[in-house]
Amino acid sequence: MGSRRDTPGLRGRTSRLGGEPVAVGPAAGPAPGQLALGLVDDGPGRRVQHPLPGVVHVPDWLAAAAQRDLVAQFRDWAAPPAGLRRPRMPTGHLMSLEAVCLGWHWYPYAYSRTADDTDGAPVKALPPGLRALACDAVAAAYGADSAEAVAFAPDAAIVNLYRDDARLGLHQDGEEPSDAPVVTISLGDTCTFRMAGVDRRVGPFVDVELRSGDLLVFGRAQRRVFHGVPRVRPGTAPDGLGLPAGRLSITVRETGFA
Repeated sequence: MGSRRDTPGLRGRTSRLGGEPVAVGPAAGPAPGQLALGLVDDGPGRRVQHPLPGVVHVPDWLAAAAQRDLVAQFRDWAAPPAGLRRPRMPTGHLMSLEAVCLGWHWYPYAYSRTADDTDGAPVKALPPGLRALACDAVAAAYGADSAEAVAFAPDAAIVNLYRDDARLGLHQDGEEPSDAPVVTISLGDTCTFRMAGVDRRVGPFVDVELRSGDLLVFGRAQRRVFHGVPRVRPGTAPDGLGLPAGRLSITVRETGFA
């Protein structure tokens, strides 16, 4: 294990046990009995939605080639050192999803510069291309001249792979001191992205269906909204993406750490 650099975002305790390293595995083929739907670059877009004030859903934001490129990059990010793993909660149980981090390493509930819950290696850098893509996302959500787009300086990404019956319970992104928006790019299987409130994790809920290539940005009054992923729909990913069966979520943020 590398030495952990505690941050102001450290909240509560972390597990004394490590996470569980995993490998990505081969790309999935079409689901049995289903028609293979390829990625389409110039298909009709769906309408931009504003499910809550400060939350923007941009369907079909990423074209096919960009989706495939991100998946290929993910395979490099997922390789050790500081590679893909199942994080472990402070209670000791493993999360059902798998994750790899860029820029800053997050594990429940701390940030560090090293993968302290696995091999202790330095976290991989946030690629300039992904940083630029996240800046484009904030501009798409709020406008290129908005205060959020002008000031946004992303420095970390949490990349989650949901396969089998993986879920993510309602939680609040509260470890980062920054109030800058959070950018989520969805690839692969369709999921239900659920939001509650800034001061509650119980209903009523607002659910958004995220498909491959969709963008979701939450900020402003909803920066600390409780959110989660209660459902992923197996076999709904477009064919030819290069992912194993499941959904990939690339969440980019500005932490506010030095």
